[in-house]
Amino acid sequence: MQLSEIELQTFGAEHLESAVQLSRQAGWPHRLEDWQMALALSDGVVALEAGRVVGTTLVTAYGNDCATINMVIVDEAMRGRGLGRGLMDAALRLAGDRPLRLVATADGLPLYEKLGFRETDTVLQHQGIARELAAPAETAMATANDITAIADLDRVAFGADRRELIAYLAKVGALAVIRRNGNVNGYAALRPFGRGDVIGPVVAANVDDAKALVVHFIATRPGQFVRVDITAEAGLSPWLSDLGLAHVGGGIAMEKPSVPRAADRAATIFALANQALG
Repeated sequence: MQLSEIELQTFGAEHLESAVQLSRQAGWPHRLEDWQMALALSDGVVALEAGRVVGTTLVTAYGNDCATINMVIVDEAMRGRGLGRGLMDAALRLAGDRPLRLVATADGLPLYEKLGFRETDTVLQHQGIARELAAPAETAMATANDITAIADLDRVAFGADRRELIAYLAKVGALAVIRRNGNVNGYAALRPFGRGDVIGPVVAANVDDAKALVVHFIATRPGQFVRVDITAEAGLSPWLSDLGLAHVGGGIAMEKPSVPRAADRAATIFALANQALG
């Protein structure tokens, strides 16, 4: 089968079940609901061979500030034929002039480097069964009145407006905050994902606040499967391992073009929403 016989179409709801099967083939834990969330926040393309979905890619735009390219999957029977490059070219067209971010696997790294992406950090996936922990005194569940402040703080840390993502997280999961002097100084989200629950994003002014926000949600899930995706730069990996959330893999954070980050930001991303959404 030649690539000229592959049809690229707009990713629609009718392709979701096939996308779930592709992600399972790749060893990813995504449920139908996880794909639905990704598609609700994104535009995308599927590759069809005789009507069968053999490839996917999504572009999640955060206004005009930036976009993440994610869920790039090629059916294992189609690999090595240039389909990954075709899907990436389609994603680049969807993204337009926005600065781009993605998390690469080792297999995808050479292609992304050829397309001008450069490594910025390492993403570390931690997961395991949550231990019984006491809830921190300094955290609290967020209220509807906190959403605007959470989105504003997130933009400082992430460098782009993710209000739609945060609203979706509030709808399907839960948000916790640290408040000081009436202001939101940090937040974290928890939602069902894959085998259990994922904690992220986690945004805080310092590592102690970030740990408190993670513990806030671990304390609500004793005996349950929990996942946290962090950056190596965040410095939480040894601590998470000590809590029983083992480092099981990850990826390579990349950008195009590379965008310098201010060293004195009032808030830092300590954990990602997940590897797809940043």
